[in-house]
Amino acid sequence: MHKTSLKDWVILLTIIPTIVIAFGLASYFSYNRYIELDNFIEQRAKSIIEPLAIASKDALQEKDREKLRKLISFSHRSQSSIVNSVVVFTPEHQVFVTSAYHGDTNLMRLPTGIAIPNYTQAEHHPDFIIFRSPIIEEQISFNQQAVDISPNKAQAIGYVAIQIDKSKINFDQQSQILIAFTIALLASLISAIFALRLIKNVTKPISSMVHAIDKIREGKLESRVSGKLIGELNFLKSGINAMAQSLDSYQNEMQSGIDQATIDLRESLEQFEIQNVELSIAKRKAQEANKVKSEFLANMSHELRTPLNGVIGFTRQVLKTPLSDNQRDYLQTIDRSANNLLTIINDILDFSKLDAGKMVIENIPFSLRESLEETLALLAPAAHKKDLNLSINVHQELPDSLVGDAMRIKQIVTNLISNAIKFTPQGNVEIDVVSEEVNQKNIMLKVTVTDTGIGMTNKQQRTIFDAFTQADQSITRLYGGTGLGLVICQRLAREMSGNIGFTSEKNQGSSFWFTFQCEINSLPLMIELDNHHLVNKTILFYEEHPHTRAAITDILNHWQMQVTSVTNKHQLEQVAVHAKQANLNFDYALIGHNHNATALSELKKIIANITPLTPAVHIALNSNSPSLHEALIANGAASCISKPLSAAGLSRAFQPLSANEQTSVALVEKKILPIKVLAVDDNEANLKLIKALLLEQVAEVTLADNGESAVELCKNETFALIFMDIQMPGMDGISTLKAIKAETINNSTPIIAVTAHALSGEKEKMQQQGFNAYMTKPIDETMLSHVIYEYCDYDHFITAHTANKPELEKSNLATEQQISPVKKSASNQVIDWSLALKRSANKTELAKEMLTGLIDSLPKTQEEITEAIKREDIEQLKRSVHKLNGACCYTGTPNLATITKQIETQLKMGLSAKELEPEFFEFFEHIEQVLNTAPTVLKALNEQTT
Repeated sequence: MHKTSLKDWVILLTIIPTIVIAFGLASYFSYNRYIELDNFIEQRAKSIIEPLAIASKDALQEKDREKLRKLISFSHRSQSSIVNSVVVFTPEHQVFVTSAYHGDTNLMRLPTGIAIPNYTQAEHHPDFIIFRSPIIEEQISFNQQAVDISPNKAQAIGYVAIQIDKSKINFDQQSQILIAFTIALLASLISAIFALRLIKNVTKPISSMVHAIDKIREGKLESRVSGKLIGELNFLKSGINAMAQSLDSYQNEMQSGIDQATIDLRESLEQFEIQNVELSIAKRKAQEANKVKSEFLANMSHELRTPLNGVIGFTRQVLKTPLSDNQRDYLQTIDRSANNLLTIINDILDFSKLDAGKMVIENIPFSLRESLEETLALLAPAAHKKDLNLSINVHQELPDSLVGDAMRIKQIVTNLISNAIKFTPQGNVEIDVVSEEVNQKNIMLKVTVTDTGIGMTNKQQRTIFDAFTQADQSITRLYGGTGLGLVICQRLAREMSGNIGFTSEKNQGSSFWFTFQCEINSLPLMIELDNHHLVNKTILFYEEHPHTRAAITDILNHWQMQVTSVTNKHQLEQVAVHAKQANLNFDYALIGHNHNATALSELKKIIANITPLTPAVHIALNSNSPSLHEALIANGAASCISKPLSAAGLSRAFQPLSANEQTSVALVEKKILPIKVLAVDDNEANLKLIKALLLEQVAEVTLADNGESAVELCKNETFALIFMDIQMPGMDGISTLKAIKAETINNSTPIIAVTAHALSGEKEKMQQQGFNAYMTKPIDETMLSHVIYEYCDYDHFITAHTANKPELEKSNLATEQQISPVKKSASNQVIDWSLALKRSANKTELAKEMLTGLIDSLPKTQEEITEAIKREDIEQLKRSVHKLNGACCYTGTPNLATITKQIETQLKMGLSAKELEPEFFEFFEHIEQVLNTAPTVLKALNEQTT
């Protein structure tokens, strides 16, 4: 629109509307005249034929051809300008008489089999029209409407047909159209002539004005519009010239103003420079204060955690000794209070890490259902204590094997469920897990936690995600907490490409949800539950709580069981009576109970009532009390399961193993893949462990302790896969990769980066360097299998069908029970023997050897790091910390591993040793704790071995 010229606008607004209107009117009047002429000739033809039909009746009845011929001949001659022929036909369509013997009577005759019409009808042809009108015995009214004639009163004795010539009418119609459109064309030409004259008289002066304005815009303010103009154009010329004069004056004034402003600006800049210096000083002071605050926070959290570990550890030791009821109650209160305080401290540290952007989200294979079951197992006692009904519903079609940060997912789930239990005095806490977005590689999961608790007001909802705040002060006093839990959950969810939200109503409960994205793991972590023996088995299921009933019914239906579900005691009694009368039995019975106070007495009656109907009565209790479970089993229950129920728990209950079977279950057997793999690492312990892990999955493993040796090996041998450490002295992992690709016969072999540390974005960096994949230490067995599955032929690398994950867990549990003296002697999270076993693929001797190697190296490592800090030798410090981090990844020292990883992250981010002074204080203390705890652990291990 803005690019349309004035000339175009004149054409658009004058010529085109005139053309449109002229041709529109011409079309309208031509069409009307055309229709009018058609109607005229039709009416005229009817005025001829209808009287003729009436007049012909007597002659036709009397068969008087001469009389009738005179009549139609007279009509023909009197209307010869439009009538070509007149013919009278008998009822049998035979010509009775005609006015033109040379005419085509066949055109005017009705086709054979067509009845004589009851009224005048027209048949149109391009050059003529044939009208036919019936000759009736009685005189009737002819019109365009059909006349209903009774056969007893009136009868057609023939019909008259006339042929009307349309040539003159067609000529008149064409003449009207030609005249109308000629007038329209003439009007358009006249409009175009006047429009062009208008364009000439207007656009030329305007063009000169535009030219003058362009010059003014270029700065030539002396330019003026000249020439004699008329009307408004003359006013416009005067305005432009006046504007140019004013601009000339303003420019002079502006220049003087600019000179003055420049002087003022220089003075302002001097003031700004002074203020910037003051701001820089203030910023430096603020940064120093923030640093002091961070150091204080780290020191205080360290100082608090150290005695708390002692308090919690010794409290649990005392709880293992004989105590009175009051003493046990007091000590349990101390244990809960200390754990609450430790949770608060950990929340503050997590918040600090998130606030500083130092939180790293891991990508490790994990089992979704297993992680949720572990979390609920820890939280269930708190719900049972308040007699709350805790239930979970995981959609059966959701994939179970995922890749993501299971620890952080469990942290969010724990926080949401803990809050729901905390703020729900009575009722239910329900968890639902569904998928929002699914594709071949990734899945977006949504976890919803709904409770029937105290809810929140609108004011409380607005601040729920603010740090260090709770709903109100009364909530803080009543329930405790820092108010950081939801803030941390929100940030963690966003770190995992998800979000968090809620709905709530005062005194009506709340519903919190969060979403997170994971990669779908193509390698299953758990063998699917073997429940083929349950197909078509009948089960009587009693559960009052709707959410639990729906979740468990979904699982049982998924197993293809025939479920008879009842929702109350009355229905249960009715089903029992009907089954007894009909002599029906159930293969299983699953009875849910939600009230601890009445559980024993009520369930005894139910067991006694339905035992005759089924050989296996399984009880689902809202309690994990051993005494209650034992009492119910003594009264006939096949098993007792603590709520919330899960698919794995039900599967174990429905196919229980004997005690001997539980202790004799073997680890998952794997078929060895017939390939050769190269592992490169400068740490001897790391090489030993990765060799042990790889030999469980591949036929041959070759080791290299530096980059140069790896390159020489790759020149002479072909490998199916290469695992490469990144940080090595001399030739590092990246240089070794480039040399292998450029100089050896393994230029197309997949190379996997292995490092003890994972900075944000480092995975992408490694892929850009040429690595095919990326793994972090400690090497996880499932992650290792995942990598081999992706880059090697996995057809012969499958898990034995006889092994499954629950049995593996039992085997691990049996192993842990065998070395329980070790766990009892180790302080909380200082040395975790079960973790050490897991890191070494459950090989006890290998785990002992690696732990001993770490302990022996700690004094020297501590000395090297201390000297590097004194000399401020950052490179040496990075090497020593990285080496220790790699060693910690394969031993059960979680606290030391965590602080070492944190320090390495911050060193890689450019922080100095002085800035990390609080972290190093904590680091050296963890080393001392490991060294102090190690003798007791090693002694217990040696005693257990002997």
